[in-house]
Amino acid sequence: MSEHDLRRAGRVAWHQVVTGVGTVSYGAVGQGPPVVFLHGWGLTPRSYDHALRQLAAHGRRVFAPALPGFGGTAELPPGERNFVGYAHWLERYLDSVGIDEPVTIVGHSFGGGVAIAAAHEFSSRVSQLVLVNAVGGGAWSTDDNVARPIHERPLWKWGAAAVGEAFAVRSVLGMTATIADCAISNVLGNPGAFWRVGHLARTADFTAELEQLVLRRVPIALLWGLDDRIIPAASFQSMRSVLTDSPVITVPGAHSWLIDDPERFGAAMKTAFDKCPQEVLA
Repeated sequence: MSEHDLRRAGRVAWHQVVTGVGTVSYGAVGQGPPVVFLHGWGLTPRSYDHALRQLAAHGRRVFAPALPGFGGTAELPPGERNFVGYAHWLERYLDSVGIDEPVTIVGHSFGGGVAIAAAHEFSSRVSQLVLVNAVGGGAWSTDDNVARPIHERPLWKWGAAAVGEAFAVRSVLGMTATIADCAISNVLGNPGAFWRVGHLARTADFTAELEQLVLRRVPIALLWGLDDRIIPAASFQSMRSVLTDSPVITVPGAHSWLIDDPERFGAAMKTAFDKCPQEVLA
């Protein structure tokens, strides 16, 4: 992506909007067709500032809301604290910021699970789905390479991988302050949401929903860092087995490679846009 394209996209501006269930904090950048970016577990959109600008430089208007319970966004009511609840929260957010045309949803990690749920709940409002090292595959593999259902993955193993990945990204990128501030703020500000969302992410299985989206002909692309230690390779392969006709773009890098290498993310998104037609067929 050229410096001219990045300058034209501008800087991320941060806003708040009131929805039917409380205030949502979000970033917005760029001009063009709308793209909604959904962040990963424990972070906020501010951790992705450079990646968001890369995305906007493709001639898109990028909206990046902080998910409920994180980054200043109000928590969901108790009965809605599940993926379907997050999906309907996203629909209310789209209404509140005046987006009434179909959007591309880009979801990283936990945000990918929310993106799948949203596309499943209201496919007519989604023009394209891009899943970046997303939760939702139905399997994980043990140390002896035996495939098991994803919900059986031990919490300690998932947590250890998450900590290791976080330090790996910080040491490479120099984003220690931003990422640490986001994570610490989220833990201290709403520890219940932090761990509840972690449990949802760890046990998410969206293979049935992905099968339905394939039948509905929703365009889906997979972007994947091959050195991911948080989302097991078996989970990625589970997704690929369902999305047999979807473009798959693999890159070197860990779970949060798009934070570590935003330029590579920008290039991968160009490939996703080029390979995946932005339309939903009835």
